[in-house]
Amino acid sequence: MDPNSTEEECEDAFHSAKAYAIHSYTECGRDTDWARQAEHFVATAAACLLADDDTAGAGNRAWKAAMQVRNARNCALMEQEGDAGENEADRQYRIATEFLEA
Repeated sequence: MDPNSTEEECEDAFHSAKAYAIHSYTECGRDTDWARQAEHFVATAAACLLADDDTAGAGNRAWKAAMQVRNARNCALMEQEGDAGENEADRQYRIATEFLEA
């Protein structure tokens, strides 16, 4: 978030985010810890944004990060037991619609 970050600081942040994303990767067949899943998606989003052009892969990094954040927000909603509120995709569509209608 610091526009004055050095290249080395950004690289260190990328490696930390990537390491946590790998460490927290979903294990199939286990009960889901929604808070831990949310952490995984936040780390993956950070890694998407911090990746350099060589490691980012094909596609738009901002879009990839946005999708990971959407997953994190949905996991956070799942963590709130009994809350049947709108999911993140619904919330984003509602915001976009309100903006376009204004």
